[in-house]
Amino acid sequence: METGGGPTLQPLLCLAWLAATLPIVAAALPIPAAGGGRLLHGLLSAFSARGKTVRTASAAAASSTSTSSCSKKKFTVPQKYFLHFYVVGVVVTTSLLLAICFYAYMKMTILLPEPSNYSTIASHLVGSNSFSFGGVWSHTMEHKHRVWRTVFVLLLMEIQVLRRLYETENVFHYSPSARMHIVGYLTGLFYYTAAPISLASSCIPEAADYLRYQIAEFIVKGRARMPDLVIDSSSLLKPLLKLGWCQWIGAVIFIWGSLHQTRCHAILGSLRDHKDSDEYVIPCGDWFSRVSCPHYLAELVIYLGMLIASGGSDISVWFLFIFVITNLSFAAVQTHKWYLQKFEDYPRSRYAIIPFVL
Repeated sequence: METGGGPTLQPLLCLAWLAATLPIVAAALPIPAAGGGRLLHGLLSAFSARGKTVRTASAAAASSTSTSSCSKKKFTVPQKYFLHFYVVGVVVTTSLLLAICFYAYMKMTILLPEPSNYSTIASHLVGSNSFSFGGVWSHTMEHKHRVWRTVFVLLLMEIQVLRRLYETENVFHYSPSARMHIVGYLTGLFYYTAAPISLASSCIPEAADYLRYQIAEFIVKGRARMPDLVIDSSSLLKPLLKLGWCQWIGAVIFIWGSLHQTRCHAILGSLRDHKDSDEYVIPCGDWFSRVSCPHYLAELVIYLGMLIASGGSDISVWFLFIFVITNLSFAAVQTHKWYLQKFEDYPRSRYAIIPFVL
């Protein structure tokens, strides 16, 4: 049931995720230097660098130029600007969640299991058209289920961005010298705008049409002639509780990944007791015993949970998940190499992000 810009929104999102993913994939491939492989890998490494990896790149540049003090901050922003990502994520996700939840509450009735005697009743009433009646009923229920499923997934995304906003402010202690490339900063802003839109892309057009209609009606009739909005909490909770097993399995996976990411972030945040210190130590505990970037691994688990909770029927969510895998894998490999170069006693048994794979 696509309306408005429905047929065009998801392809545009897929193209955007594809455009963001392909350069990362190309940089990871063993392309010969003559074919531009080294240049592409260097550019992507510079663009994705942040914190300690930016300083490493700056130190390498210092050995080949006398203007290293200027080039160190050129095209970079403070790493504490990570906060901007989650502010944008909270604003976009909350706006979509409120809009689609309002649409679902006003237009989508409570999800109920299909009664077994529906087909019998339909047969007596409409005879041979009973199959058509059942098909329409089934399609309507599927549409309602999809809208409430989108509300559920947006709730998971809301939890994610709110938690990350809190951690950025209260857990991480970014060094004043920690910076990230401006391209990486802009990519982060794009990501936390496009990710919630992708998760809700199947419902955005119809929800936007409904809100436009409500606004127009309000302008024409005025507040006095509009019906009062009465919110029944049970009418909000019942549809969510009647969602399928995919949504709840996805939620469990999401919670599992969130718990591990919270622990890993707490470990990373505790490594720098003095906020002005640039000293690094080898992190240990939780999934750090197996991989160098367990917080990235937990992020993969989190978005896998969202993908499963979404039902896997929206192609834009798949493209989002593919971007998350490629982006975090590339960043994890760069961080893993930095650890190996920085610490002679770094555990060689650790993988970059996925145990026994990468």
